[in-house]
Amino acid sequence: MTFLLVLLTIGITGFWFWRGMSTGVRTETGGRVLKLPWARIPIGLAIGIVVSGILGGFGTVPTGHRGIHLRWGAATGKVLGQGIYFVMPFVENVYKMSVQVKALHTKAAAASKDLQNVSTEVTLNYSVQPDKASTLFNDVGANYEKTIIEPAVLEAVKATTANYNAENLITERSLVKDVLYERLSTRLATHGIAVDAVSITDFTFSPEFTQAIELKVTATQNALAAENNLKKVRFEAEQAVAKAKGEAEAIRIQVQAIQQQGGKDYVALKAIERWDGKLPTYMLGSNTLPFVNIPSGTK
Repeated sequence: MTFLLVLLTIGITGFWFWRGMSTGVRTETGGRVLKLPWARIPIGLAIGIVVSGILGGFGTVPTGHRGIHLRWGAATGKVLGQGIYFVMPFVENVYKMSVQVKALHTKAAAASKDLQNVSTEVTLNYSVQPDKASTLFNDVGANYEKTIIEPAVLEAVKATTANYNAENLITERSLVKDVLYERLSTRLATHGIAVDAVSITDFTFSPEFTQAIELKVTATQNALAAENNLKKVRFEAEQAVAKAKGEAEAIRIQVQAIQQQGGKDYVALKAIERWDGKLPTYMLGSNTLPFVNIPSGTK
């Protein structure tokens, strides 16, 4: 914008100078003598500066931004909304500050409660509160992200990590994220910055601790597999015992029935159940015909 205003000033000055050259000086014979109008240069320059200054007072605040009104470089506390504005040329200016949600990616190294070195990658989504934009600019400046947000994230990560063992940082990740969110929201709100979300994208531990975790996971998986196998063996043993008990109970009932009803009749009953209905081919004596008992004296 400044470059365009300089070009406009030069253009107006040049045009004014050219108009003076084209006018010239008229002679007594009616002719015209070209005369360089050097005196017109300051006038043209002054006109160019005035016109450029007036045009330079106009501007626009884009969508998702607020205009911080400045007078002699200092914030006046006035915040301009989106759209066209006009300020006093050369005296007032407007700094356009974004109030859209931004993402800050950072990595913080800290020590856990059990003194393990942990590197945490955090993504912070934040935005400047529109009504606090002028105060933030006046108190901190335009480089507020480097000045207050990054140090706040690093401090919050260190303070939170120190309250958890390294292993718990993994198992209680969602809880750690909530604690970080509360810490950062409270601290940054004092500067007019709203925290939209906090995401823990990665935890990195020392190689020794990572290997220990892997060994522990493997041991846990092996123990779980052994426990499942033991449960299977116990189940199969319980099934075998139940089956044996059932068979023993069946035998006991049969023996009891035999004792109550007479063994000879029970054996005969079992023989009848197994007989295929065929008579024997050869008869040996009077007792070879199965299952037939003919009393003596019967005709």
